[in-house]
Amino acid sequence: MNVLLIGSGGREHALAWKLAASPRLARLYAAPGNPGIARHAECVALDIADHAAIAAFAREKGIGLVVVGPEAPLVAGLADDLAAGGIRVFGPSAAAARLEGSKGFTKDLCARHSIPTAAYGRFDNAAAARAYARQVGAPVVVKADGLAAGKGVTVAMELDEALSAIDACFEGAFGAAGAEVVVEEFLEGEEASFFFLCDGTVALPFGTAQDHKRVGDGDTGPNTGGMGAYSPAPVLTPELEARVIREIVEPTMRGMAEAGAPFSGVLYAGLMLTKDGPRLIEYNVRFGDPECQVLMLRLESDLLELLDAAVDGRLGGIEARWRDEAALTVVMAAKGYPGTPQKGSVISGVAEAAGADVQIFHAGTALDASGRLVAAGGRVLNVTASGRTVTEASARAYEAVGRIDWPGGFCRRDIGWRAVEREKAAG
Repeated sequence: MNVLLIGSGGREHALAWKLAASPRLARLYAAPGNPGIARHAECVALDIADHAAIAAFAREKGIGLVVVGPEAPLVAGLADDLAAGGIRVFGPSAAAARLEGSKGFTKDLCARHSIPTAAYGRFDNAAAARAYARQVGAPVVVKADGLAAGKGVTVAMELDEALSAIDACFEGAFGAAGAEVVVEEFLEGEEASFFFLCDGTVALPFGTAQDHKRVGDGDTGPNTGGMGAYSPAPVLTPELEARVIREIVEPTMRGMAEAGAPFSGVLYAGLMLTKDGPRLIEYNVRFGDPECQVLMLRLESDLLELLDAAVDGRLGGIEARWRDEAALTVVMAAKGYPGTPQKGSVISGVAEAAGADVQIFHAGTALDASGRLVAAGGRVLNVTASGRTVTEASARAYEAVGRIDWPGGFCRRDIGWRAVEREKAAG
């Protein structure tokens, strides 16, 4: 089967690496890809916002499956346009992608189907949102309704911070994404991520992870797209997993089908594990980044076979097989991130850092005119390692980080700290 992978980040490099291992794969193309992805796929300079061009390429190359990595093309209806042209695609319709594209849509779905989540208000003007925030009091969470590249959420510990975040949304800080705002209850607990492959009816559990959003050690500093992750997430016990499936995911699948938008693709449940049980923080409609990287390192099953089954509605009775080990990824970012990253700095030692238990996924790299690898984004490399425990995977990942020569980059030094502390306590 010929496959076209849409995207250019670390998530897509991990997907390309795993897809390339499938015996069912004939040719793998990536649009637009990156220098790391180019090791596994033929990169093509397609504009992923040009749906007609993607469809034309798919027909020309006899593409049997298009795999969409990022969320923006899905929210924009890429899957619909490809399917309308008879092209098989893994990823939800635009109507189903509203689970990520509109936080208000998801909160309303939760309210209709009694799915446990934070209490909330949904607003299209600043005055009403500010009044609600004052009523709730701090701490409180303010979210731009639409896609804001992971930067539209403010966890406000003081009321003034919440009011400023509301004003920023309505003053255009996030463009159209901030035209509506969700203000919601602050939840206390530990966060975890639970992934599912879905075929419109069946939601196949597809691994757990915990990521690290804040830029600095000790979970300090501003939020980012993610500075590292590990899998599995031991805090999600089998009992909690069963509750998430029963109380959150299955009602969501039923609710989407009833709304005429059955969900097919990756459903990523961001959870808060509170003293009263799991609560849905938000849904994403694609693999997490960098969570995908650790999932792919642990996945034993043929990824292409699973995605193919999801598209055909054949997930019933299928189970994903996992390696009995942990995986951890450390994001190496360009100095200045998550503000304005310093682009163009030269990176060396990447090939030397990889090994049997270590994969280096490219997230924001390019080749300069001399063919040297350089930073071309904020999050640049994902140094990903496996081990018998999170502690062992962490040691291997940071050893590999030490082999990479990149003065223009930085990383957190405590990825996986919760799991490492649990492992120490368990002896």
